Amino acid sequence: MRSLARRLVAVFVLAVVATLAAIVVNGSVAAFADRGKGHGEDRGQSLVKQGKAIFRDDTFGDQAFWGDALQLHKAIEGANLGGVGAGVSPKTALAVGLKVDSKRLPEDVVKALQAGKVDLDDPATTLALLKLNAVVGVKGFFDDSGQHLSSVGITCALCHSTVDNSLATGIGKRLDGWPNRDLNVGAIISLAPNLTPFTSLLGVDEATVKKVLAGWGPGRFDAELSLDGKGFRPDGATAATLIPPAYGLAGVNLHTFTGWGSIPYWNAFVANLEMHGIGNFTDPRLDDATKFPVAARAGLGHVTHSEDLITSKLPALHAYQLSLRAPKPDPSSFDAAAAERGKAVFNGPGKCASCHMPPVFTDSGWNLHTPAEICVDSFQADRSPTGMYRTTPLGGVSLHGQGGYYHDGRFKTLGDVVSHYNSCLSLGLSTGQQSDLVEYLKSL
Repeated sequence: MRSLARRLVAVFVLAVVATLAAIVVNGSVAAFADRGKGHGEDRGQSLVKQGKAIFRDDTFGDQAFWGDALQLHKAIEGANLGGVGAGVSPKTALAVGLKVDSKRLPEDVVKALQAGKVDLDDPATTLALLKLNAVVGVKGFFDDSGQHLSSVGITCALCHSTVDNSLATGIGKRLDGWPNRDLNVGAIISLAPNLTPFTSLLGVDEATVKKVLAGWGPGRFDAELSLDGKGFRPDGATAATLIPPAYGLAGVNLHTFTGWGSIPYWNAFVANLEMHGIGNFTDPRLDDATKFPVAARAGLGHVTHSEDLITSKLPALHAYQLSLRAPKPDPSSFDAAAAERGKAVFNGPGKCASCHMPPVFTDSGWNLHTPAEICVDSFQADRSPTGMYRTTPLGGVSLHGQGGYYHDGRFKTLGDVVSHYNSCLSLGLSTGQQSDLVEYLKSL
């Protein structure tokens, strides 16, 4: 009996210990999970916040190029303020597509603008706006006196943000991720007093550089020019492509019109090779002297600096970009009944959903297609390592139609795009079906 009693006591003790252990362990795990969940959410929000600041205000040290090398800040100031030339007034800046963030303007300045009491013809006003860090995507650096620009740099927001024009044309609240299709990058670069960095890289004279830049026009940029030196298409049109949206990219595999790589890859590419920031970048594909003669000669596939102002910022920048959702169009901008019919065409006889798979509206997985598949020439595809074109996400597609559709704006309207595919794929869609399909696209 004593032996049985001892065994029962032992079993009871083990049961109690096991129960307590379960409570402690499960409680600890649950508490850890709760803490981990909260910590993860906080960290994610913090990363997005950091990325927002980087996207809007970080030059990655590129003022060493835009200011120190090109001396663009001197052209902005003008001779009367210690620079060169006539200077850049706010009116001129707005005319070439630069934007002003009204949220960064003091209340008295906002009121003065509304009353028409701000001199928009004076470059000194531009300097004042730069001091307020209110010019979207442009960051001014001032000397110790605070009166003169010592340099100028650019940020991601220059091309991939605009404003809602709520205060005046070109002045309002920021719209991050929206492509600035008013921005005339070529005209802005042409203002630089020293274009030697471009003439030396491309191996051409200044007149040729300016001719190429003048061909870009509003809303276009040529990221491949510094790689292959091709300023124009075979038909004589500019080789520059439309500035793409930076919103609606969550779940999208490859970035850019020709699928150069992932979003972090392209951020590194642009920050180093296009913005001319100070960082490290590797892409041995650019060693191909046949496809990328300029890049291969300049060693652009192997950029190294002892100080890297870019790489550590890529995670936060990526997080912020993924947080930028495609904007929803105004319900009054499309026919809802027709859009509903168009949805059935999109998912059915139009075969659109075979590539533009909802809800991301690009291929789920590999999202590249040969030029022949989509019945277009291969010029731009051939300028990339892939030789292909990416299935463009369609979220907010009707809201960035300024300048046209496709990488080069060859289709002026969504109707032109639909008509092209109706012919290319022999879809046999009626005029009504095509019209309904356009309304559906406008609703996305």
